[in-house]
Amino acid sequence: MDWAFVQKSWDNWASTNIGSSGQPLKAALLINYDPLRPSRLLSTVAKQEGIKISPIELSQFVSFIKYNKLQTESFVIGHNQYMVTSIHENWFCARCLNTSKPAGEGAIVMQTSAFLLVALYDGSIGTASHAMVSVDQLVWLLNRRNL
Repeated sequence: MDWAFVQKSWDNWASTNIGSSGQPLKAALLINYDPLRPSRLLSTVAKQEGIKISPIELSQFVSFIKYNKLQTESFVIGHNQYMVTSIHENWFCARCLNTSKPAGEGAIVMQTSAFLLVALYDGSIGTASHAMVSVDQLVWLLNRRNL
């Protein structure tokens, strides 16, 4: 694993895509994830920006993915509960069920060969489109190195 490349890619990407107004994302997590690894090896947060996730939340989220509960259960990140709204080959989208924001909140989760990228955004269709472009940029960089 080329950690220097991951670190540099994340730092460059996060500085232009995660933050307050004007940025497509409000928070993101990069989680070490290999569904074929032995179950005794835990997934860990490799990088995070704009949110802190507890080890219990991380474990529950990874189990949600690993056991493919996308269509039957919701998941929690931070203080928000999300329900999956669309599923694709290596990514899915979700909407927040308990938001207080008028335009809502959403999440995009993309899987690479070594990571799960979880991106959180505020808003609806327009901001979701911008968030997807942003997420796709980092995933494209990671996939170029088969990460």
